[in-house]
Amino acid sequence: MKRILKEWEGAIMSGISYMIPTVIGGALIVGIPQLIGMCFGYGDLSKFAKSTGFFHMLYQINSVGWIGIGLVNLVIGGYIAYALGDKAALGAGFIGGQLATNNNLGFLGAIAAGLIAGYVTRWCKKIKVPEKWNSAIELIVMPLLTVGAVAVFVGVILTPPLAWINSGLTAWVKYMINQKTNAILLAAIMGGMIGVDLGGPVNKAAWGVGNFFMIEGIYKPCLYTNIAICAIPMGYAIMSFMWPKKRFSAELLEMGHNNLIMGTFGITEGAIPFMMKAPQLIIVNVIGGALGSATAAFLGVGSHVPPLGGLPGILTADNVFAYIAGILVCALFIAVVAPLIADFTDKDATGEENVNEDDIQLNIQ
Repeated sequence: MKRILKEWEGAIMSGISYMIPTVIGGALIVGIPQLIGMCFGYGDLSKFAKSTGFFHMLYQINSVGWIGIGLVNLVIGGYIAYALGDKAALGAGFIGGQLATNNNLGFLGAIAAGLIAGYVTRWCKKIKVPEKWNSAIELIVMPLLTVGAVAVFVGVILTPPLAWINSGLTAWVKYMINQKTNAILLAAIMGGMIGVDLGGPVNKAAWGVGNFFMIEGIYKPCLYTNIAICAIPMGYAIMSFMWPKKRFSAELLEMGHNNLIMGTFGITEGAIPFMMKAPQLIIVNVIGGALGSATAAFLGVGSHVPPLGGLPGILTADNVFAYIAGILVCALFIAVVAPLIADFTDKDATGEENVNEDDIQLNIQ
C-alpha cells in the first residue's frame, strides 16, 4: 500500500509540474488586459464582448487567458496518466480531465481520471497477442479500454454523487439566504465552501448561489464568495514572500509569487498545486475562507451594484474597509498557518530530495 501511495504521489506531482506553466500563462494573459482596462476605468472587460476597437481586443486577449485557466483539469488528468502509462495513456487522461471540468468535479475528478487512465493503460500493455495483432492492441483496444474506463468510472459512477452534492449544497445555501440566516454565519459557510475543493462541486455550489442571487439583485452572497476566492490564492502568494525560500521547491516558490496575479483576479485554481502537495491544507483553506468572509460580513460589507471579483471588487464595494479586511484576514491566516503544517520542498519523509524523472524543469529567469 505504501508503494502505491508513493507512486500516486509521484504521478500527481508530475501532473502539477505540467499544470503550472498552463496556470501561469493563463493567469498572466487574463491579468494584463484586465490591468490595462482598469487603468482606463473598466474593471469588467466583458461589456466589450460585442463591440469593436481597443477594449474589444483586450477582451479577446483576456478570453484566451481564461481558456488556459480552463485547461487546468485537462492537463492534470493527462499528465498523471502519462506518468503512469506513458503516451498511450495521454488521450484518456486528457478526456477525463476535461470531463472533470465539464461536470464540475474539480481537480479531484481529474486526479481520479488520470490514475484510472494510467493503470488501465499499464494493464493493456500486458495483453499478449500474436505479433501481427500488436498494432490493433495499440490503436484500437488500448484507446477503447482506457477511454471507456474513464467514461464509466468518472462519467457514470463518480459524476452522479458529486452532482448530488453540488445540487444539495446549492439548495441548502439558497434556503439559508431565503430564511435570512445570520449574515456572519452565512458568510462563514459560503467562504469555507470556496476553500473545500477549489473549483470542485462544493466550491461551485457556493459560487453558483452567489451569482444566482447577484442576478436577482441581492449582492452580499456574491461578495462573500468573491472575498474567499480572491484571498485564498493571495494567502499563498504572501506566504511565498513571508517565509524563507528554502521552505519551498523552486516550482512552488514561483507558483506562490504568481498567485499574486491569480488572487488579484480571483482565480482560486492558483492554490491547487499547494493543496495537491499537502491535502491537509484543505482545512486551512476552509478556515481561512470562512474567517475572511465572516470578517467582511461582521464589518458590514455591501454593494449597490453587481460586484466585481478579485481586488477589482474594491471598486464596487460600498464598504471598502470591510472588503479589504476580509481579504487580509483570510490571506494572512493561510500565509502564517500553511507552512506550519505542510512541507513545500521536494524532500520526502526521509529528508532526501524527491526527483521524478517525469517532472519537467521550469527555468524562469
